[in-house]
Amino acid sequence: MGGETTISGLKPVARQSTEAMVTEHLRDFILSGEIAPGARLTEIALAEQLGVARSTLRMSLHRLAGEGMVTLVPYTGWHVAALTAEDIWEIWTLRGSLESLASRLAAARPDPEVHHRLETFFTALETACARGSLREMIEADVALHRGIVEAAGHRRLAAQYRVVEAQVRLFVSTSNSFVATGPDDIIAQHAPLIAALRARAPEEAARAAWEHDETEGRRLTAWLAAHPGTGPGTGPGTP
Repeated sequence: MGGETTISGLKPVARQSTEAMVTEHLRDFILSGEIAPGARLTEIALAEQLGVARSTLRMSLHRLAGEGMVTLVPYTGWHVAALTAEDIWEIWTLRGSLESLASRLAAARPDPEVHHRLETFFTALETACARGSLREMIEADVALHRGIVEAAGHRRLAAQYRVVEAQVRLFVSTSNSFVATGPDDIIAQHAPLIAALRARAPEEAARAAWEHDETEGRRLTAWLAAHPGTGPGTGPGTP
């Protein structure tokens, strides 16, 4: 007798609403490094470029505002979020706390597969840096840190990291786009952390993760101080 064939491992294809797709496109654009912090986002132009109604676009912008990606400035409209010195301090200290714990736990994991996966994340970052694509470098950088959190094997830690991940991505995007001196600099930033993870040295990994986040936080703060005009209404406008 014939019957239906089921294949294990297959998952239903996700159906996204137009709003969800617009939100994803806008989020990727903001985090690509191709638009400066504080840049103005014009609803009419964006809706036309994306081929969607302004009401749909507006819902997506409000959703991104909830993630800290954009801000609505009274009388001037939407702008890409511009990090303040306080924002930078809050993000790097929170990120440093979470990633320091994750790195300590990941380094202590005995499973070789866990460490193999971490190597693949770092290799992807090296590949992106070799290609010189800023967008790829940002995505690979974020993926590496997310991978370390996942490698910790701590569900609640991973859940807390997801809450702030969008702002961490904005931090990384801004830092890699405007502060890093190039691909070699990005690789060098991660070298002590990767070395500690490879050595399976939990305390060294925790310290390296904190120092990485602190160093980049201080560099980004210094960049902001040197560019005081970076903020809502001062960046290049979206036509």
